[in-house]
Amino acid sequence: MVRSFVRESKFRHVFGEPYKKSLCYENLDITKNSWDGGSYCAVNSKFVAAVLEGCGGGCFVVLPQDKVGRQPQGIPKVCAHSGKVLDIQWNPFNANIIASASEDGLIKLWSIPTEGLSKDLMENESVTDLVGHTKKVGIIQWHPSANNVLASASNDEIIIWDVMTGSPVNIIDCHPDQIYSMVWNANGSLIATTCKDKKMRIIDPRSGNILNETTCHDGSKPSRICFIDENRLATVGSSKMATREVYLWNVSDLTSPSFSYEIDNSSGNLLMYFDDAVQILYVAGKGECTIRYFEIGDNEVFSLSTFTSNSPHRGFGILPKHSIDPNKCEISRLYKIHAKGIIEPISMIVPRKSNRFQPDLYPDVPGDNPALEAAAWFAGEDKSPLKIEMKYGFTVTEKSFVIQETHVEESNIYDVNVQTAPKREEDLRKAFYQQQDEIKALKELLRSKEQKIKQLEYQTKGKQPAVDYGRDIKSKIEPIIRTDSGMDEGSNSESGEHVDENADQEAITV
Repeated sequence: MVRSFVRESKFRHVFGEPYKKSLCYENLDITKNSWDGGSYCAVNSKFVAAVLEGCGGGCFVVLPQDKVGRQPQGIPKVCAHSGKVLDIQWNPFNANIIASASEDGLIKLWSIPTEGLSKDLMENESVTDLVGHTKKVGIIQWHPSANNVLASASNDEIIIWDVMTGSPVNIIDCHPDQIYSMVWNANGSLIATTCKDKKMRIIDPRSGNILNETTCHDGSKPSRICFIDENRLATVGSSKMATREVYLWNVSDLTSPSFSYEIDNSSGNLLMYFDDAVQILYVAGKGECTIRYFEIGDNEVFSLSTFTSNSPHRGFGILPKHSIDPNKCEISRLYKIHAKGIIEPISMIVPRKSNRFQPDLYPDVPGDNPALEAAAWFAGEDKSPLKIEMKYGFTVTEKSFVIQETHVEESNIYDVNVQTAPKREEDLRKAFYQQQDEIKALKELLRSKEQKIKQLEYQTKGKQPAVDYGRDIKSKIEPIIRTDSGMDEGSNSESGEHVDENADQEAITV
């Protein structure tokens, strides 16, 4: 008789524990936008932020973690953009800085006071604006280990930003269609994307070169991607028969998935979050009531369990790993967005009898200090995130955030730098209109300079002491005329130059 063995796993009995209603965030007009590429809820150790509906454009609310319960009407908001906000992300190395991306093509950075907002932050009160995209920006992702490096994805374009200078360092234009998802690897040396053309791509973010690409899921539903480790990827999507599925891939060989797992045949677009510290993948369908979680093995995906509630979810915010509560064996905390304007925290708990710290559940996790600065990363250096021990708890590192202002020196307007011509038609059209505006501005400048010159000439002419010059000339000429009787009247005997007395008289009159 063959004895069957049950696979050992310390996460087999993980369960979700929703917070009480009094500890949720209620009475929020959560956005009803259907875009699912970004995040409508962002959480860190200090704040909970959520994108709101309407309010004259794009706006979001920022609440301190302890400000729970029913929120009052007219709560202070960040009135961020002229278009709808599609993604918000907290800076992993500064808990007071949040970035927002919008349909207006702008990315804005905001500084939130530690005590929370006391008044509305208006559109012109952002710390800095990142201007470069010509279409709506749907995804933004901070670099996991380098300070002040941000990646943003528009419809078919990725830009790598140096946030402190507000300048785009690299523009990656290798996607023929809309980008569904974008993610960094652990040390930020690679970016992986999924696209509407059903392909996944691994890209070098500094050079913009595609290192590898393949078709990931054959279905028409949006697919999403994440790095498991240095050598593996996971994707979620659908097949041609609309079966939702999870694939594992080897980074070095994308000819076919190394493992596949069929989830179900439901119609909702899948959302995913991967906890690399414990190798658990959370998958949820948008508009559904169930969250599935899987454990990633060496080359296999194991289904653990599901969390089911009575209300559907529209998205999730994920609390950083260093801020969860190890005293109750919490391994993750998800902030569920309800359709009825509620943000509900859900603790994922591993049941243990002991209340002592469980070291097998809490390996070292990334802290809030960067491993390197932006300049070092742009120069080609890579480092893994600096990690902290969960045993001793986490304390937020307070940091300042000062943008480097670039002062433009006055230069010769005729010194024109030759630039590379745009390649795309829309860029050519944009450059044409910009050139027309520059020509118009130069004409106005030239016209104003001419008027200034005429004004100065008139003022200078009016200030000339003409009377004194005329008297001085006549006093020198008259003795010569009297003594030189052999010369014609009004002529100079030495120089032979004719002297016009009428001109002298006019000078005296003036």
